[in-house]
Amino acid sequence: MRSKFRLVAELVGPLAAVAIVTVYGSTMSIAQQGNVTNILVTATIVVALYVFTGNSGVMSFGQVSFVAVGAFAAGILTSPTLSRQANMPSLFKFLGTTQISNFDSLLLGAGLGALFALLVGVVLLRLSGLSAGIATFAVLEITYDVLSYWDKIGPGVMPVVLVPVTTTLVMGALGLGVAIAVAFAYQRTRSCRLLRATREDAVAAQGIGISIFQHRLIAFTISGAIAGFAGALFVHELGSISTGQVYIDLTFATLAMLVVGGTGSLWGAVLGGIALGVLETFLSNAENGVAIGSLHVTLPNGLSVVIVGVIMVVVLIFAPRGITGSHEFLERFFSHGPAKTGTGTESESTAKMPDEEPPEVPLSPRPTS
Repeated sequence: MRSKFRLVAELVGPLAAVAIVTVYGSTMSIAQQGNVTNILVTATIVVALYVFTGNSGVMSFGQVSFVAVGAFAAGILTSPTLSRQANMPSLFKFLGTTQISNFDSLLLGAGLGALFALLVGVVLLRLSGLSAGIATFAVLEITYDVLSYWDKIGPGVMPVVLVPVTTTLVMGALGLGVAIAVAFAYQRTRSCRLLRATREDAVAAQGIGISIFQHRLIAFTISGAIAGFAGALFVHELGSISTGQVYIDLTFATLAMLVVGGTGSLWGAVLGGIALGVLETFLSNAENGVAIGSLHVTLPNGLSVVIVGVIMVVVLIFAPRGITGSHEFLERFFSHGPAKTGTGTESESTAKMPDEEPPEVPLSPRPTS
């Protein structure tokens, strides 16, 4: 029973945090609701990053590439065709004439993100450690350059404009909820458990026949699907998209959120995404001037990025596993007591079964006279 409550808490905790933020955000002004929506969408990207990095232990700098692919595909194919013909005359014909609904663009973003991640993963995921990190960063650079200079698939350095704005506060919350549910379902699978085993000891995992490449590829593809889905939410929140918005700054911000929250848990990814998102939004607004009671505060431009970086360094020094300790919601509470599962004081192999008969003790031979 305790294990069932623990399982429910792992899912309900992050969803409850999303619900609280959404309800509180609905009481704010329209402009502030836009900030809260952006926090929820950014947290969705953090969940996508957690699915691969958190479970594999391999730091990836390329997940924003899948966000970019989902955002540009959704933005271009939902913008008015007349606008595309005027602003992007060199587009491939099917990109210039095809029109899809906003809902279909979310599915398209997820599908393209998954496909792109699969193709990239087949090539790169045999690498580990620093080599893998550098390779994923190279993917980010390549994606940025292709989207910036190949006018057959986009407007180049100019932004995609006139994208329908449909990612409201509620839609952002639902999108993050879907990402949480997918990540939760994945981490209950056998593939995820085997991937976590490779994270803890890759040599031992290979020694018992676990395919590191196979399980990393599965996680990378699912992560790419969530990232592409988040990209579609992102472009429908902003109403436009440019390559600079899905590049280094977003990569650094989402990595910082995951590290601060705790890379090893879904709860850490959600909490870090929301908490650091709130702080970053406040600091960005403070650069333009913000009132705190009777005090008016104006921060120098760019200081928000510096502060977030300092927080990330401090957390890495004093809490390397993040503010949640990489524990799931209420995990420490449910781990106390003799009823623990998996790591309890009495394992299944040593526990006595109700119908088990005691072993028969042989009688010593009767002495003869």
